[in-house]
Amino acid sequence: MIDLTVHPEALKHTVERARERNIRIPTFKQMRHPELIPEGVVKALKNVGLWDVDPLNLYRITWHNEPVEKGGGFGKVNYIEFPEALTGVPCKIVGLAGKWFPTGAHKVGAAFGCLVPRLVTGQFDPTCQKAVWPSTGNYCRGGAYDSALLGCKSIAILPEGMSKERFEWLKTVAGEIIATPGCESNVKEIFDKCWELRKSGENLVIFNQFEEFGNYLWHYHVTGPAMDEVVKMVGGNYRGMVSATGSAGTIAAGDYMKDHYPTSKIAASEAIQCPTLLMNGFGGHRIEGIGDKHVPWVHNVKNTDMVIAIDDEAPCSLLRLLNEPNGAAYLESLGLSHEFVQKLTWLGISSISNLLSAIKMAKYYELGPNDIIVTMLTDSAAMYQSRLREMTEERGSFTAVDAAVTDARYFKAADTDHMLELTYQDRKRVHNLKYYTWVEQQGKTYKEIQEQWYNEEYWTSLHQSLDPLDKLIEEFNTAVGLKAL
Repeated sequence: MIDLTVHPEALKHTVERARERNIRIPTFKQMRHPELIPEGVVKALKNVGLWDVDPLNLYRITWHNEPVEKGGGFGKVNYIEFPEALTGVPCKIVGLAGKWFPTGAHKVGAAFGCLVPRLVTGQFDPTCQKAVWPSTGNYCRGGAYDSALLGCKSIAILPEGMSKERFEWLKTVAGEIIATPGCESNVKEIFDKCWELRKSGENLVIFNQFEEFGNYLWHYHVTGPAMDEVVKMVGGNYRGMVSATGSAGTIAAGDYMKDHYPTSKIAASEAIQCPTLLMNGFGGHRIEGIGDKHVPWVHNVKNTDMVIAIDDEAPCSLLRLLNEPNGAAYLESLGLSHEFVQKLTWLGISSISNLLSAIKMAKYYELGPNDIIVTMLTDSAAMYQSRLREMTEERGSFTAVDAAVTDARYFKAADTDHMLELTYQDRKRVHNLKYYTWVEQQGKTYKEIQEQWYNEEYWTSLHQSLDPLDKLIEEFNTAVGLKAL
């Protein structure tokens, strides 16, 4: 599923480019265990900003970055534990923070997972090929960033309805930006643009996160262990994880956790305005970046236990609660510390949706104070300042009364509506939806879609791709031959 066939001639070009641009590629093991990163690299990073287009920042594609904007080292996984005073449930809900990755979102890791197998095998030649990054938001930002490090041309594709911040930053790193019609749920339009580019005759490689198993592999072997580390730090009984489906890469971390905690659950979240997994439904919504109206090829549906749908108004209103001055003051009046309330700016819109999904999951399973649910804080409020301004213009200033009402309505009154615990047949129904996108439209085979469901080794064999890939990365770095820092 991850092709590691080496193309020697193109690989020579790639090695030369890496040598010219002083590029070293971290192994997956180093992203998982940054203590393995050479000391010289750690020292050199003291002079590098987190978002700088500097090849050394490839080593910051890890959950262990020190939470500072420049010069940070590595330490514990960045996470937030949400107290009952905020969530209204006694269960320990923790979220891994994507804010402290380069580009401000953990999707740069998924982009790395898709790019590196092609790079170290010569299947992608940055000296003559364009890298195309189809996305509903953060993934194409990560891909464009990686491309800029390589000095190769890139095309970032994302829906025109995404926040201004994404487009403004992309202009600084992407070679070309294509805004497709619609909002984050208009994924087919993105795929259609990819087919148009394929037929254009340009020399390009499309890194489609929805079908690239490097996305799955990165989350299984990097995000999954980070989750496990957080669970051990928090202490308690791990009960499960919940994440918006998106490209289904992050949910692969749930597969890792289920391999280590066999009774744990995996919940997939989506917008009730577009209930694809819940009801085979469709529509548009405002939970930016999660992608809908199809089931990603890399989603191991047979391992998913629950679907949870969130009203998109909830995370949008809560974005104001967590970021407006009157919202912060109200939260502190609940007994939450000023330091904790400031950390709530680490949550973007989809992160808040994930938190709400975790609250609903905790209520559904009646989880107690020694139980743990893990979720993802994909990006931060920094990506949505324009949305805050728009809501102020539309709705007026956010008052102390608004803060109390928003907290009561969306956090404390979260219920168990729009949830489905999946039976075997439910899972099969969701899996079968892949056929219409991937076999009919995107050229996948009937044989492989059947293997995904019936062949137990299909997914477990993917987990074993890590060592061969890391070996190729080490060989690539040796061929580049840069002196150790």
